[in-house]
Amino acid sequence: MKSLFFRLFLLIFVVIAIQGCGGDDPVPDPPVKTAEEIAIEALTGAGSQTWGIDGGGSVERDGVAVTQLYSGFELVLKSGSAKTYTSKNNNDLFDASGNWSFAGSNFDKFILSGTKPAAGREISFTQNNTNLKLTFTIPAPGARVNGVMAVAGNYTFNLVKK
Repeated sequence: MKSLFFRLFLLIFVVIAIQGCGGDDPVPDPPVKTAEEIAIEALTGAGSQTWGIDGGGSVERDGVAVTQLYSGFELVLKSGSAKTYTSKNNNDLFDASGNWSFAGSNFDKFILSGTKPAAGREISFTQNNTNLKLTFTIPAPGARVNGVMAVAGNYTFNLVKK
């Protein structure tokens, strides 16, 4: 009889122990973002991001500050099925609007569509918190504005998130 009670007690204990081991459903890991998704988010935030000179930005051409030529410059990058951009106060270096796409599969360079000197060039970018650094080269020829090679050079745009 003792053996029967002991086995019954052991069975009840095992059943309670197994029931107690159950728990909340595990929280699934958030989906891992691709390199392209991370790069798009760096440029466009949650879908659209405005970057500008005002508030601490600067522009250099061949290592010489030319920020005054781009006073009020803004570049708005939008994500989505058609990646678009707009720019203002661009001193005829950028088109007023167009599309953008990544150059290659490293997702650290993009290309703007258009006809202005910066269009069709690989623009390297690094984004750090509220700052976006763009670097690109406009070689001669093809850097003419009204017949003058005024825009050829190595550019660095240090932009601030708006």
